Amino acid sequence: MIYIGGGIAAISIVIVFVFLASTPTKDFALFVDPVITKGGGSTDTHVTIKNVGRQPITHMIIDYGGQTSPDKISILDPGQRVVLSPPQGSDLNEVKVTADDGIDIVQPYRTPVSAPLIGNGGFSQ
Repeated sequence: MIYIGGGIAAISIVIVFVFLASTPTKDFALFVDPVITKGGGSTDTHVTIKNVGRQPITHMIIDYGGQTSPDKISILDPGQRVVLSPPQGSDLNEVKVTADDGIDIVQPYRTPVSAPLIGNGGFSQ
């Protein structure tokens, strides 16, 4: 019986830890991930934006740099994710995201590491 009680306690602790780790801690927060992959004579780019806060993010402006018009998103609900493609003419150095409630994020593009045997997350090599 002691082992069963200990097992139940351990499982309960793990469940609480997972719940607390997955619960947003800020009202307004965004995850911004610009990715650029070059190879085979082409360049693939995308920008993932996810609302990781507890409240909706409103009036988002996504600026890709260069001589392009920014994308605009009126509302992004908690947990909602969008994947955008930078337009032709973007400088592909960094992405700037601004929104209501003090959101101002500048994130440089990252290049995913490519491993020959396991691929590189679904993007061309």
